[in-house]
Amino acid sequence: MDTGAVKLPIHEHPIFPSARIVFSTCKGCGVEDFVYGGYVCNDSDCKARFHKECAEAPSKISHSFHQQHPLFLTNGLGDLPCDLCGQKRLEAAGYSCPTCEFKLDLTCGINPSPPAIEHPICHDHPLVFLKKREEKAPCEVCKDSIGGPSYSCLGCDLYFHVDCVHLSKEVNHPCHPSHPLKLIASESLTDNAEKICLLCEQQPENMLYYCSVCNFTSCLGCTKRPPPLFIEHTKTHKHQLTLFLNGISYQGSALTYNSRAYMCLPCGFVVNGNGINLPQVININRHDHRISYTHQLGPGYLNCGVCREIVDRDCGAYACVVCSNYAVHWECAVHDNVWDGVELEGTSEITEDIAPFKVMGDNLISHFSHEQHTLRLHKEGIIHDAYALCEACTYPIGFDPIYSCEECHFILHEKCANLPMKKRLVFATTPFKLVGASSRVRDVIDCGYCGECSTGFKYASQRGWEIDVHCGSLSEPFVHNGHLHPLYFDSKENHSCNACHKVTVHMLCCNACDFDLCLSCASLPLKIRHRNDEHPLTLSCGETANGKYWCDICETELDPSKWFYTSFDCGVTLHVECVLGDFSRLMPGRMVDTVGGKKFYVVLNNHNTRPLCSMCRSRCKVSVILKACDEDNVYICSRSCFSDMVSARSC
Repeated sequence: MDTGAVKLPIHEHPIFPSARIVFSTCKGCGVEDFVYGGYVCNDSDCKARFHKECAEAPSKISHSFHQQHPLFLTNGLGDLPCDLCGQKRLEAAGYSCPTCEFKLDLTCGINPSPPAIEHPICHDHPLVFLKKREEKAPCEVCKDSIGGPSYSCLGCDLYFHVDCVHLSKEVNHPCHPSHPLKLIASESLTDNAEKICLLCEQQPENMLYYCSVCNFTSCLGCTKRPPPLFIEHTKTHKHQLTLFLNGISYQGSALTYNSRAYMCLPCGFVVNGNGINLPQVININRHDHRISYTHQLGPGYLNCGVCREIVDRDCGAYACVVCSNYAVHWECAVHDNVWDGVELEGTSEITEDIAPFKVMGDNLISHFSHEQHTLRLHKEGIIHDAYALCEACTYPIGFDPIYSCEECHFILHEKCANLPMKKRLVFATTPFKLVGASSRVRDVIDCGYCGECSTGFKYASQRGWEIDVHCGSLSEPFVHNGHLHPLYFDSKENHSCNACHKVTVHMLCCNACDFDLCLSCASLPLKIRHRNDEHPLTLSCGETANGKYWCDICETELDPSKWFYTSFDCGVTLHVECVLGDFSRLMPGRMVDTVGGKKFYVVLNNHNTRPLCSMCRSRCKVSVILKACDEDNVYICSRSCFSDMVSARSC
C-alpha cells in the first residue's frame, strides 16, 4: 500500500491510494466490479475501497436536475432511493440539498444520465430516461432483466439498461488494438470460442465483445472500464510493468499464470493484478506474529500456513521473522477471511500483556476472573468429586492440575487459568478478548461454531461475536489422540464428523486423509469421572467390533464406530451424550430464560431417584439438567426437549 494517506470528504477515515486490481464493492457508488487502482481505508473495522473517481468526488456540485440550489457531498444518507434513478445506493455517500431534501447517489451526482437521448446507438427512435420501476422488463440489448433505472422507447414499449443504451455494435479496445471487437450474445459463440473474459477471467452471462479472428473475449464491464496497459509501482517492481494477455504460462514472483499478467520482460518478473501493491507487513488470524512480504523465500519453507499447500520459494509470499519456517501464499494471506485489512508497515509492534493472572507467591496466583481471592496450584488431583466443575470450561475437574480457591469453591483447570487474555482466532480477522464467567445468572452463550450452550468463559471480538472458550482455545495444528495426523480448521458443506457422525460446517480436518472432526468433539475431555462408575472413564476414539456394545446408562445399543467413553478397569461402555449431556457446559446454580419468559435453574442430577423429563417423559440420565423455577417436578433433560417446551408454550 502506498504510504501517502489523504483525507477526502467521501470517507470518515484517511484513505490510501492503492494500485491493486481487486474485485470489490466501491464504498462510494455501491457498484461491485473490478477496481483498477483507487483508494482503500486502512482501518480494520472499515476496509472500504473506492474507485478513484468516487473517492475524489467534489464536495459541492451544481446539477442540471436541481439547478436552484447547490448539492453537497453527504455521507450516510440512509436506505433511501435516489431522486433521479430511484435506486437505493445512498447508504455510504451521495449528494443532498439541505434546503429541499433533494438527494442523489454518487453516480447520478457525478455522471448523471441525460433525461432523453435523441439519436441512440441501440435504437432507431428517441429514448427517455425512467426511474427504477417495480415492474421489471428485459433489456433489448443484453436481454437481462432491468432492476434499476432504464431508457425506454415509449412508442415501441421497449426498455434498455442505462449502460446498454450506449453500447456500440463495434468498439476499439485498448487491450486488443489489432482488430475491433463486435457486440454479440454469449449464446451465439461457437463451441471453440473463448467464453471467459480474458481481462477479468469471469464468464459473461448475456452480451459480450468478441474478436473472431483472435478468439478474444471481453465482458461489458472490462470494455467500459479496461485494466491499465502499464503500471508503475516501485514497491512491486522497480521497472514499469506491461499487461500481457495471450496465453502466458509463466511461473513468476507471485503465481503461475495462464492468461492475464503484468510483466517486466528485461527482468522476467511476472505478477497478476491482485498481486500489485501488496501490503508489506500484516497480521493474519492464523498466526500470532506479524508476517512480512518477500519476493523470494529462502530455504526451509514447506507448506502454506493457511491452505497447507506447498509454498514455492521462487514466488512471492509472506514469512514470519520470528518463526523461521512459517510462510503463507500471498493470495491466502490477503484473503478477506484471513487478513484484517490493515497495513502495518512503518508502525511499531505493540507488545501487550496478555497474561490472565499475576503471580502472588509459590504456586499462588491472582486470576482476573477471581481477583477477590488468590488461587493455589495443585499438580496432583486432590478433588475426586465428579460434580466439581471448572469455572472456565465448565467441564468436570477430572485428573488435570488445577488452581483452587481455599476460601470458596472457585476452581480452574491449570490450562484454563493460562488461557491468554487476547488472541487471534480463525473465526474472524480481528483479535478476540477473553471474558470471564458473567456474574449475571442468565448469561448463556450459544456458540455458533460448536453448537453448544455455555455459561463459562468466552472469547469476544471487537465486533460483538462471542465464542465458547472451548472453540476459542483450539489452535492449529491441532493434535488429538484420536487421529495420527495434525488437524486444521476448515468449513465444509455436507460433511459429517468422524467422531459423532453429525453433519456440521466448521471442522478440524486432516490434509493427509479423509478425516473431519467437529469442534464439539474436538473439545471432549479425554478422561473424566462419572457417578455411574467408580473408575475413571477414558474417551475411546472409535473402533471396529464384532459383537454388540451397550451403554450402561441408557441401556441401549452403542455404535462403536462413534467415539464413546469406557472404563479399562471394568469394561463399561457409555455414549458420550449420556456421560455429558446437552447441558454439560452450564454451571449448576445458573438460570436460563426461555423466549416466553419461563425460567429454569441449572441443577445437578445427583439424587437417588432420577426425575422425569416433562417433555419426553423419560428418566433424566445426564448429570446436568434444567428445573423450572416456579413449578415443582418440571424438568428438562436435553436441548431438543427444551426446544419442544418453548414451541409448545409459544403456541
